[in-house]
Amino acid sequence: MIESPVVVIGAGPIGLAAAAHLTERGLPALVLEAGERAGAAVHRWGHVRLFSPWSQLVDPAAARALQPTGWQAPAGDAYPTGADWANAYLQPLADTLGDTVRFGTRVIGVSRQGRDRVVDAGRDTTPFVVHTREAGGREGRILARAVIDASGTWQSPNPLGADGLPAAGETDAAEAISYRIPDLTDPAVAARYAGRHTAVAGSGHSALTALVGLAELAATAPGTRISWLLRRGQTGAVFGGGAADELAARGALGQRAQAAVQAGHITTVTGFRTDRLDPAGDRRWAVVADDGRRIEQVDQIVAVTGFRPDHRLLSEIRLGVDPTLQAPTALAPLIDPNVHSCGTVYPHGVAELAHPEPDFYLAGMKSYGRAPTFLALTGYEQVRSIVAALAGDHDAAHRVELTLPDTGVCGGSGVFDDPTATGGCCTTSEPELIALPTLRP
Repeated sequence: MIESPVVVIGAGPIGLAAAAHLTERGLPALVLEAGERAGAAVHRWGHVRLFSPWSQLVDPAAARALQPTGWQAPAGDAYPTGADWANAYLQPLADTLGDTVRFGTRVIGVSRQGRDRVVDAGRDTTPFVVHTREAGGREGRILARAVIDASGTWQSPNPLGADGLPAAGETDAAEAISYRIPDLTDPAVAARYAGRHTAVAGSGHSALTALVGLAELAATAPGTRISWLLRRGQTGAVFGGGAADELAARGALGQRAQAAVQAGHITTVTGFRTDRLDPAGDRRWAVVADDGRRIEQVDQIVAVTGFRPDHRLLSEIRLGVDPTLQAPTALAPLIDPNVHSCGTVYPHGVAELAHPEPDFYLAGMKSYGRAPTFLALTGYEQVRSIVAALAGDHDAAHRVELTLPDTGVCGGSGVFDDPTATGGCCTTSEPELIALPTLRP
């Protein structure tokens, strides 16, 4: 068991930070990444500017690992795009960790050696078996002392259907639906939306970001129409606090989205809970609510309704997850979005992240289940605490070594005209708390 590595699933910001902490403590580590480069999911939203500055995006142990290589930390007050974050920090960190990181290797299952989830005997002294599949289809088995699943939720967006399952016809309309913020700086992508009718579903900051980008496109591309589908009965505080917002960037985003609505670029439809998609001919669709209302002749749909964790590869692991949020049982009450935003979640670690399965942990965005907001700094604190526990340093594992920025409620992001503009505390390995660069020169 001691000779087996700690396997980390995912070479994103939190997974690589975990590997840096493990290496610093002399514990053998192996990071398994399905993609071909560090931060593969981050690259997928590389066009989007993060909500946090560089000073809050670099893990301390990772910085110590990078220092001997001559790596220079970017200016702490600058705001990188996803691509900047991946290229200037994540890939150099992966290169420094060397053979500790294995790319092109997808984890397809985790179990205990010779034991399914029903067997009690010897569970805490038997190694994990991590089942893998390489890009060419070859399958493998890796024995592990412990497992940290930091694979995120990027691959599991919530569906358009209001009941949490795909709406009728959603699968048939797949070519017309994007579940992420579209990269409207790419001419080929912009051409899909220019001069056409787009329905945007969602009320979070990813939705506001998409709306602002599409509204800017509508200002230059005649015939571009945008319908904003809100499940809530009224817009209410969806635009945030504007100039009075404690987070200037969040306020700026809300103000720009509100201005786009007032300018007539966006038609807002409230109380709209999508039930089905009906074909409307010529590759168009009618989006139909559960009360029968219809949004006709829709060319494209942007469904930015959040993400959820995929626990299928953990079917033989004894997880302790909250039935509502699908987050670790002890953590869920602390991050419930009905009560908390990331600015009111205190730093937490191994105690809140433990499962009935000894030495197995969810970390990073996946640990938050369906809760929508996540601090990169919180993720770094999670893996610092987990690794300290695995190293037997229980005092460090249960000691808080993070002071979060005092920014009050932190539930959103802003669209930056100036990349160096003052922002807030939040970021995530998914594009929930980030912002699309302006299309205007």
